[in-house]
Amino acid sequence: MQNLNKAIFVDIDGTLVNDNGIIPESARYAIQAARKKGHLVFICTGRSIAEIFPDILEVGFDGIIGAAGGYIELGNEVLLHERIQKEQVQLLVEFFNKYEIDFYLESNGGLFASVNCKKHLQSIIDRFIEENPDSEEEIKNGLQPFYDVLIEGEDLVREDINKISFLGSNVPFDDIKNYFQSHFTVIPSTVPMFGENSGELSLQGIHKATAIETLITHLNINQEDTFGYGDGLNDIEMLQFVNRGIAMGNAKKAVMDVADDVTGSPDEDGILASFRKYNLI
Repeated sequence: MQNLNKAIFVDIDGTLVNDNGIIPESARYAIQAARKKGHLVFICTGRSIAEIFPDILEVGFDGIIGAAGGYIELGNEVLLHERIQKEQVQLLVEFFNKYEIDFYLESNGGLFASVNCKKHLQSIIDRFIEENPDSEEEIKNGLQPFYDVLIEGEDLVREDINKISFLGSNVPFDDIKNYFQSHFTVIPSTVPMFGENSGELSLQGIHKATAIETLITHLNINQEDTFGYGDGLNDIEMLQFVNRGIAMGNAKKAVMDVADDVTGSPDEDGILASFRKYNLI
């Protein structure tokens, strides 16, 4: 017999928030209403803790899966925290510096930026505002926090790194992927504004589905009582693993192809519509 209460896993970029990094009020309402009804709602994101900003946490969640499955937090308890070996971090830093690719290293304690990364990111934000003046306030509220939390001048070869994000450059994404794919999972960036050839590297063999399985086993939740919402390539395993995997309307085709259902984009109130469809609220 199915449990009336469900465990719902929600990605952030392109799912909970729109392309400008803003949470629609409809999504905020839907998550809070689902929790009031007794369902458990978890963040399930590629972001590390340092870039899960207060406006997101203030929505209210029962726990966090971060770093694309490398970190699990339940209340005040950390169930899992995988880190990239320092030697591998050194290889990453040397490669990106050699080919002049701007990047930042993600840890739970901060985001550590390469020499030109903050300047590059600010130029992206400024250019986007110039091209979309009607969205200036939304862009600043949603994307400026990424810039504000970047830390410059620290040693980049560190032992506390969960994941790496790199901005767009003249180096083709496929070349970067081919170089690192034997040791890392390499996907296009989940933040479209980071530009062509931008991407993310995370630990191989660890993904959102492995973290969800660890979490629901810990909580004694049946797989048949799980929902997942996502839009990016790092959501594929999640949507395949949960009982009901839902792709957002802005999802990549590969994500839609594995999903059980497709809802609207964040700005089309996709989470609210789907929660209503499945009687989660």
